[in-house]
Amino acid sequence: MYRFLPLAAVLLLTAGFVWLAFLSPWFIIAAVIVAGLTLLGLYDLVQTHHTLWRNYPILARIRWIAEELRPFLRSYIVESETEGRPFNHEERTMVYRRAKNVSSVEPFGSQLDIDKPPYEWLSHSIVARHPQDTDPRVTVGAPGTAKPYSASVLNISAMSFGSLGSHAIEALNRGAAMGGFYHDTGEGGVSKYHRAGGGDLVWELGSGYFGCRAQDGSFDPDRFRDVAANDQIKMIEIKLSQGAKPGHGGVLPGTKVTPEIAEARGIPVGQTCFSPPAHTAFSTPNGLMEWVAQLRELSGGKPVGMKLCVGNRWEVLAICKAILGTGIKPDFIVVDGAEGGTGAAPAEFMDHIGAPLRQGLILVRNALVGCGLKDDIRIAASGKQLSAFSMAASMALGADWINTARGFMFSLGCIQSLNCHNNLCPTGIATTDKSRQRGLVIPDKAARVYNFQRNTVRALMEVVGAAGCDHPGELTPRHIMHRVTEDIAEPGHHAYKLLKPGALLQEPSDTVLSREWALAQADSFERAEEGTGP
Repeated sequence: MYRFLPLAAVLLLTAGFVWLAFLSPWFIIAAVIVAGLTLLGLYDLVQTHHTLWRNYPILARIRWIAEELRPFLRSYIVESETEGRPFNHEERTMVYRRAKNVSSVEPFGSQLDIDKPPYEWLSHSIVARHPQDTDPRVTVGAPGTAKPYSASVLNISAMSFGSLGSHAIEALNRGAAMGGFYHDTGEGGVSKYHRAGGGDLVWELGSGYFGCRAQDGSFDPDRFRDVAANDQIKMIEIKLSQGAKPGHGGVLPGTKVTPEIAEARGIPVGQTCFSPPAHTAFSTPNGLMEWVAQLRELSGGKPVGMKLCVGNRWEVLAICKAILGTGIKPDFIVVDGAEGGTGAAPAEFMDHIGAPLRQGLILVRNALVGCGLKDDIRIAASGKQLSAFSMAASMALGADWINTARGFMFSLGCIQSLNCHNNLCPTGIATTDKSRQRGLVIPDKAARVYNFQRNTVRALMEVVGAAGCDHPGELTPRHIMHRVTEDIAEPGHHAYKLLKPGALLQEPSDTVLSREWALAQADSFERAEEGTGP
């Protein structure tokens, strides 16, 4: 019967403090406190929803408290510098320091296990240098695009208004304006908070077509034209899939469709809204290219690209075949890694659906290079990239610039409490709760967003200079060494079996993508019958 001792103890204490209440007001206060615990214990005893509470009144509450505190205790007390997930303490601290504009150097050597795969390093040069360019840019615009855009090498990845609160969105955009880098809107439409800071925007179009949505949920060209005419919008990004939950779609319950959300998304207030798993504006690779051309024309010649988490490899190659066949070239492709992101997702999708960033990036790079398209179509990489080395490695292996979402969330003050999905974010970032957002002071956090981006690009240029280069675009796969085993390390072009320019057009059967190339077809995302592909 020891299970009921805590309940018996508070019952006795309640009786005792009530009996002593006439001696001092403090006994009255104590009586009220233990009486509350007594009522809690009696409730635990009779309720029917929680077995442990029923069998261990009051005592079982300790487990509930421990469950609530576990992420914080583990993060601040238990974890080493490098074992935390999704981001370890060393990574988070680096972002915090750069956002606060203080030194992020580390003492006494690396804490990584550099003798075990898949450790990588950058090969430095005897003729290293300090590049003079502190703001390297990348021109985005395929031949014929009327309004090419000069993008920074580090930008804010897609985060919708609704998944982040208004204070966070506005602080991000103000920071982007201060630093001259772009802010991806996410698929939730272009809200007034995205526009508040005057920073460059990339408008992301998901399958819900928020901001240019007809009443039946389809794409509305006229509404798109009106929104895209805004000078603050520099590029259009078609979201084919995202790393957190590729191929999943989503439902926004009507109770969450507030007037502000409805205004940004172009949907009725209080009405449940569905985002289908796939687009309705096109159904084939050729159709996707035709839609790219339509969006480019409707936007007045702004660059139009797409974002995807790589799934079926033949589908990526089918897009390349459609580009070659139609002659319509998207301006860029953002490769999103399956490492997840700010969006909440079922565990199965987060852990086991879609290609991780490195594998997805290599495939898209091989597809474009193998088809002779890489010179005209830019690649961006998005997924758990915070450090200058991770960015340099991605750029050496094919990326032209980097997007990060959680990196900028850390710069806003995110503590990785893992409450992004329940509107209880303690830092006021991933919540629409006004009382929680109050803690996020927009001018202060905008400065930290700016500092993080500026100091990270500065660190990137130091890494680039160490390799003997003046611009990140000069990095090559040979600059990256990849540990295959404890005894063997190979340069990137060998470790990742990178294709040479035009290889898929000249001798596809001699490449690592020969089978997928045969399965790909420009007029369908379905795979061709084995052996019947072109």
